[in-house]
Amino acid sequence: MANLKSLRNRIRSVKNTRQITKAMKMVSAAKLRRSQERAQSARPYSQHIRRMIGALAAQIDPQFGPALMVPATGRRVELVMFTADRGLCGSFNSAVIRAVRSKVASLEESGHTVTVTCVGRKGHDVLKRQLKSRVRRVHTGLTKNLTFERADAVVTSHLLADFANGEFDVCILVYNTFKSALSIELTWKQVIPMTVDTLEEVRGGAPEYEPEESDVLAELLPHGVSVQVFHALVESDASEQGARMTAMDNAVRNAGDMIRKLGIKYNRTRQAAITTELMEIIGGAESLKG
Repeated sequence: MANLKSLRNRIRSVKNTRQITKAMKMVSAAKLRRSQERAQSARPYSQHIRRMIGALAAQIDPQFGPALMVPATGRRVELVMFTADRGLCGSFNSAVIRAVRSKVASLEESGHTVTVTCVGRKGHDVLKRQLKSRVRRVHTGLTKNLTFERADAVVTSHLLADFANGEFDVCILVYNTFKSALSIELTWKQVIPMTVDTLEEVRGGAPEYEPEESDVLAELLPHGVSVQVFHALVESDASEQGARMTAMDNAVRNAGDMIRKLGIKYNRTRQAAITTELMEIIGGAESLKG
């Protein structure tokens, strides 16, 4: 009977867990719709800004352009890693952390000095133990009220100020791009100095700008960096919600399978106990007859 009681308690516990994971799945599904719309809305503007910068960059010598456009000559690299503030989202966080850890080791082997800015608590919790002093900054809670202005003030302003102060020479964003609820893609994007694909049609018949192209670029590039950082944030947020919804859906199905298996085991154990009791009763009756 003690074994039957423990099985009943375990079945009850798994059912409670299934209710929690089912509720988390529904919440993530609702958040995913909003996050997906925001990510898809940010993509055209981000691409347009890069095309505009590329059109301007095609007409000037990069060596004499704004500082955010001049090819880097130093060996100090800043990695900006985007993870979630919470777990229970499958391999969403661990995939980014593994990639950053591997990249840091590779860059340091080639003689670079690497520092990391963590956007999201989960990445910081891991890297502060593994990479220690290499973690320079951490920003958390951005996805609770994610706006362009807030991302610009919290993340981009620090990056631009640190670059102007000579803290690093190259800045690379590492984040997950949302493809679907079942598919995300790890993305690396260098934003400082910004590298863009110049347009062939611009080289053929370039328009004239007033003031000079370098002056326009000097004003446009900081905004371009802000747009790329915000784009990375909204893509990461949509990927997180999709990964969490998928993970919770798997958890609900696994809990259902476990409940069925425990139910079968409970019924077999109960049947065996009843059979044993019947055998004892029959044995006792036979002994009384004798």
